[in-house]
Parts: sequence; structure tokens; C-alpha cells
Amino acid sequence: MSTLLYRVGSGAARHPWRTFGAWLLAAVLAVGLAAGLGGSLNDNYDIPGTDSTRATSLLRDKFPDHAGATARVVLHAGSGDVAPGVAAEVSRRVAAVEHVEAVEPAAVSPDGATAVLTVRFDVPVTGVDAVATAEAFEEAAAPARDAGLATEYGGEVLDQVYEQGTAELVGFLLAGVILLAAFGSLLAAGLPLAVAGVGLAVGMALVTVTARFTDVSTIAPMIASMVGIGVGIDYALFIVSRHRQQLLDGLPVVESVGRANATAGRSVVFAGSTVLLSICGLALSGVPNFVMMGVATGICVAVCMTAAVTLLPALLGLAGTRVLPKRTRRAMAKGASPKPASTKQPLAGRWGAHAAAHPWPYAVASFLLLAILAAPVFAMQLGQSDAGSEPTSSTARRAYDLVSQGFGPGANGPLLLAVDLTKAGAPDVDTLRETVGSTPGVAAVSPVLLNEARDTAVLTVTPASGPQDEATDALVSHLRTSVGSDAVAVGGATAAFMDFNQRLQDRLYLVVGAVVGAAFLLLVLVFRSVVAPLKAALMNLLSVGAAFGAIVALFQWGWGQSFLGLDGPVPVNAFVPVFMFAILFGLSMDYEVFLLSRVREEFLRTGDSTRSVVEGLSSTGRVISSAAAIMVAVFVAFAATPTLSIKMMGVGMAVAILVDATVVRLVLVPATMVLLGSRNWWLPGWLDRVLPRADLHGGTVLVPAPRTPAKDDEPALV
Repeated sequence: MSTLLYRVGSGAARHPWRTFGAWLLAAVLAVGLAAGLGGSLNDNYDIPGTDSTRATSLLRDKFPDHAGATARVVLHAGSGDVAPGVAAEVSRRVAAVEHVEAVEPAAVSPDGATAVLTVRFDVPVTGVDAVATAEAFEEAAAPARDAGLATEYGGEVLDQVYEQGTAELVGFLLAGVILLAAFGSLLAAGLPLAVAGVGLAVGMALVTVTARFTDVSTIAPMIASMVGIGVGIDYALFIVSRHRQQLLDGLPVVESVGRANATAGRSVVFAGSTVLLSICGLALSGVPNFVMMGVATGICVAVCMTAAVTLLPALLGLAGTRVLPKRTRRAMAKGASPKPASTKQPLAGRWGAHAAAHPWPYAVASFLLLAILAAPVFAMQLGQSDAGSEPTSSTARRAYDLVSQGFGPGANGPLLLAVDLTKAGAPDVDTLRETVGSTPGVAAVSPVLLNEARDTAVLTVTPASGPQDEATDALVSHLRTSVGSDAVAVGGATAAFMDFNQRLQDRLYLVVGAVVGAAFLLLVLVFRSVVAPLKAALMNLLSVGAAFGAIVALFQWGWGQSFLGLDGPVPVNAFVPVFMFAILFGLSMDYEVFLLSRVREEFLRTGDSTRSVVEGLSSTGRVISSAAAIMVAVFVAFAATPTLSIKMMGVGMAVAILVDATVVRLVLVPATMVLLGSRNWWLPGWLDRVLPRADLHGGTVLVPAPRTPAKDDEPALV
């Protein structure tokens, strides 16, 4: 791997325009495919084996009029009543929107101030372009606005319309400030941003192409952007940092780029592969829509990783020594040493020496702090936020509130009972309606609707509680046990979200076990130790636990509602902890490998555990701190978005990286490694004999091979 990366890096630096041409061709192809073949983003909550999916499948086959997606147009008069003529005109115009099959007669609230038009589509939610539909509804509702009515839009199709652009831009700007402070060179700071930007653009184009062939969630691009920007900049940072150090050591530009790509670039490949491996654990969730979020993120991570080891070397070759500050370049031109004359140990090294001198107090204190931060996890309540959790600036939230005020909270989350009358033991539908109507927690039951063949019936059940209320979950469970059978299935969006949450909760431990196990085995291979990987896995679990604790306190308990822009406590989205765990475990392993590889290298050289820890922190502390600061800045930028699930992930991942780079890497890791001493690297003899040799952290040093007629430019490993 080192030889290959050396050749790629030095070749790109020596012939940068060839690399640019290849990337330009790749970008044009990706964008062209996205424009010509790209599909639209859709939310598909079908989960094999669940009751809600069984209900949906029955309706698609036997009752297509009620199997398509739904949306709502809400008209509200501040004072007085909604004029029937206006509602009828809006209904007529909405009926002309693409894929709209029918618009039900306006339901008017008892006070006459609110009218709701329920819109049924002839395709499932996966076949509706939510953004285009929202714009079409806005245009169709013009007569209502002209009449002085407030018009809001929501429902299954329009509740989850995500906008991109602002968070990405803010993330790039914050990362640029940090890079400029770290490098002291505008050009050096700009290179990681350029590489991450190109990688993200190509990656998102490929995600759009993927959406043509399978369902990609509407939220997937934002999650992929958040992670892709962070890792793209960090991976480029590692290589640029190594290259700058080698230039200061006197290496020529092309040779330095080749070596940086062979060493730091190899770490990048390992880091990216670790993240991808962790994302693969999401395949065990059993939720196709959720798995595709991981696929979209994995595409962006893979492209950014590739750009870091191919495109970046070409940029570094063109930049030459300009990646160094002007003052340093002037000193080099005058023949003076470009390195600072001071021999003072870096701050991270001085701190490492202090922590190593007092390992027990710091180990105990840091562990207790992490345990306190993670304690709220035991009170976590997984749920599914809906439009009622969105900020009041959202039209979906305003529509939700108007429906709740006019018709009751349960009107925002009706349930569907799908009855297959051909099944043995199918109930009498009129008796079923009476039974369900008398069930505690049910506000209303619609008249029975039969399909043309009269072999399938549908009843719409309006709960007395809102979609997020625990009472609604209890009602769904009660209906499934009391009236559910092979012939009766309980579905609808609320029931589907409930099944989505339950499936993720049931598979959470399977995903966690797979991710932790795979990462542990990978670290055993890298460091040829059992103790260090086990300790790394436990510490990563603590940092992730601290992030989960912060989410519970800030969102579920409402401690952060004032500065997070929340109206009150909200449930923790069920997919957030599972997805965060897979991503964060991969990212924290990056820092772990970067630090431990340097510690192990020093330990093998000296055999001194304490000194190896201090030297490891001293040599990697600045880079890890800069990389972590960039990650935190990017995640904070996304935490400022109004979309609740993105905000939740941004906050949680920012906290996790901050805790991991400070409490864990600077305190707990050095303290415990000093206490364990040489036992950090213990490996059973039998395992040492069967494990293949690997140098995945890029520790192999490359030098140019002697020039011979047969192999003019081959590097050699020594």
C-alpha cells in the first residue's frame, strides 16, 4: 500500500495537470449522470415483517385509492369562517397538481375557522417530489391568500422537506478559520477545503444517481454532507501537515508529497476504511430507508478519501513551498534553518508529561466525568419527532398546530385499519367499527370504506392523543392485540413510525456489537495487541455515551431549548443514536490510530511506556486538536439548522468529538497507558503467530530506489 500511495502521490505532484484532467473528467461524468439519470429523494418507511407494512401492501394491492401518499392544505381565518367557495377553488387547483388523484371535501373545524383539504396521490410517498409539490401547492392556494386566509401545508409528503446549502457554507467557513490559524498560510488552509469541496460535489452527484435506482431518504444528503465535509477536510489536513513538516526537514517538494501520501495518506486510507466498515454495520438494522442513509454517507466518505490521496498531491505539487508561511520561505531562501530555534516541548507534550506523572488522579477524574456525562443515557426515550417538533417558522409546524387547535391533536396522526375480507376469520366491519370506536383513547372512527371488489375495507381511526404521545403508541399496541389478526392490520404514518422505532431499538445491540467487534479486530491487526484495542473500544463507548447523554439532557429534558431554538422537550429520534454510533465509532478510531501508532512506534524504539506516551502526545497533539476542532465546527454549523433530526445529530456529534479529543485523548488515554505500561501491547503467542503483518498506520519509511535502467523511478521500502 505504501509503495502504491508513494507512486500515486509523487506522480500526481510531478504531473498535476494529468490528475486534474482525470478528476475533471470524473466530475463531469458524475454531474452529467446526475443530471440525466438522477432520481428524486424519497422517504420509504416500508419495513419487511411489520404490521404497518402489511397494511400498506394490502391497500396497494386491493385499495390503491388509499395506498398512495397523502398531504394537507390547511386554510385558516383569523376571525370568522373559511368561505366554502374559496376552499372549493383551492381544492380544484390542487387537484391539478401532478400525481394528485383526489382531494377530499374540506373538513371544517367546529368553530368554522379552519378547513383542511386532504390530498391523496396516485403514487406512494417514494414517488412524490416533495419540494416541487410544496411549490405547486403554494401556487394553487393563491385564491385563499387573496381572500385573507392563512395557508399552511403539511402531511406525509410535506412534513420532511429539507433545505441544503447554508450549513455546508458555514461549516466550510469555520473550518477555513481553524486551518488558517493552524497553518499560517492562506494557500495551505485552502487546499483541504478545495479537496473536501470537490469530493463532496462528486459524492453528492453519485448519491443523486443512486436515488434513480433505489429509495434514498430526503434527509440522507444533509447527513452525508455533514460527515463528508468533516472527514474530507480532516483527511487532507493529515497529509498537508506531514508534507509541511517534511519540507521543513529539507525534502524536495515532489519527494515530500510522495512520502506524505505513503505515510499520512496510508493513515487516511485506513481511517476512511474504518468509517466505511462502521457504516456497514447499519446494514444489520433491518430498515432499508435507514440503510440508504448509511450508503449515501459512505459514498461521500469514499470519494473524499480518494480525493485526499489523489487530487491533493497534485495541488501540493503545484503549490510547491507556498504551503509554508512567507516568513519561513524567506528564511529558507536565505539559507537559514526554517525550523524554530526554540527546543521547548509542545504544549501537548508538556501536558502529557504532567498527566503521566499523576496517572491515578487523572484516570479516576476523567472516568468519573465521562460517567456523569453519560448518565442521562439510562433515561433515554426513543421516539419519532414529527412536524409538531419543528420550529414555528416551518409551514409544516404551523399546519400541525392549526389542525390540533381545530380538530384535536390526534387528527395529525390518524391510524388506518386495513381489513382483508377474503381471509378466514375476517371480522364484520360494522362490528369492528363499533369495537374500535369504544376503545379508550380513540376520538373518532370514520365510516367503513369498501373497494370496488368489496373484498377489502378501510377504517380511519383518530386517536385522542398526538402522534408523539406515549398514549398513541399504547393505543396502536392495544389495537394490534385486541382487533389485529391475519385479516386486520394497523397502519398509517404514525403506526409506521412506531414500527420504524421498534425495529431500530430491537437491532441496536446487534449494530453496536458488529461495529465494536469489527473495530476491535481491526485494531488487533494494526497494533498486534489485545489490551490496547480493548481499552480503545471501551473509551470510545464512553465518549459516545457522553454524546448520547448530552442529547437526552438538551433535547429530551429540554435543557437546551433556549439556545437550540426548541419550543420544549422533544423525543430522541430513534435513528439518531444508531446512526451516530456507527459514524462516531469510525471517526474516533481515526484519532485513536493516529495517536497510538506514534506511541507504539516510540515504545518499540525505547521500551519506555511513560516516555512513549509523552512523545506520542507531543507529536500528534496539534494535528489531532486541529482535526477535532474542524469536526466540531462543521457539526456545530449543522446543529444550527432548523431541521430537528439534523440539529440533534450535529449537537451529539460535536459533543462526542470534543469529549473524545480532550477528556479521552488528552487525559484518560495517557493516564491509563502509563498505568498499564508494557501490558498495553500484550498479545497471546498463538495469536501473534497467526495474525498477518500489517502497517496500516503508515509507519513504513520510503526512500527513492537507486536508479537503474530497468526501474527508473521505483521507490524502495526500508
